[in-house]
Amino acid sequence: MPELNEPLCASTALIDGGEGVRFTVTLRGEDVPAFVIRHDGVARAFVNRCGHIPVELDWMPGQFYDSEGLYLMCATHGALYAPDSGRCAGGPCNGQGLEAVAVEECNGHIYLKAF
Repeated sequence: MPELNEPLCASTALIDGGEGVRFTVTLRGEDVPAFVIRHDGVARAFVNRCGHIPVELDWMPGQFYDSEGLYLMCATHGALYAPDSGRCAGGPCNGQGLEAVAVEECNGHIYLKAF
């Protein structure tokens, strides 16, 4: 198992299609906003930046899913993203997906993988 950082949240904080948990990650020397959600029972994390124009997706903190809980949606532009991969699923993202962030779930918590 890779070395893990401090937990981002408890596993029970995430339910399929429900609220996500925001956090900050350092990528390429820059602190950027990110989030973790649960989809099909798996915790998945992405940089919180729309592929269309670099704005955060959530309309309220932790609100990343569309009203049906099927897609991740940019509240500003309506771009839709597949929650399993972050790929563009429709709208103005024009094929630009979300950048994935590696997380690990173990011992009842979600962790950012060390890299």
